Amino acid sequence: MIRAARLRAVSRAALRRAPKALAWAAAVYVAAGAGLFLVMRQPPLVAGKALSFVPWPLLAALPSEWLWCEAREGELAPGDPAPDFELPTLDRSGTVRLSAFRGDRPVVLVFGSYT
Repeated sequence: MIRAARLRAVSRAALRRAPKALAWAAAVYVAAGAGLFLVMRQPPLVAGKALSFVPWPLLAALPSEWLWCEAREGELAPGDPAPDFELPTLDRSGTVRLSAFRGDRPVVLVFGSYT
């Protein structure tokens, strides 16, 4: 009988603390997500180095794919001209600038690896 009364008292106390614990857990979750988002907004080398220290359970618990897409979205919209850039040629004898082809012929940019 005493044991049951004590168990009920403990259960009531736990129920009173539950909303506060949930609020703290939600605050920590939001803060961790905001911190991860700010890290992902950094330049690629900085973000990559910082993300290498983030434990994978944290990345699994947060919406990391959505955060990454939002953080690295960029400002280009469909129909906007591609930003100008300059790259060395394959034989390293010179450089090629994207704007040199603007209005002359179509250009297809493929970023990836075929190895």
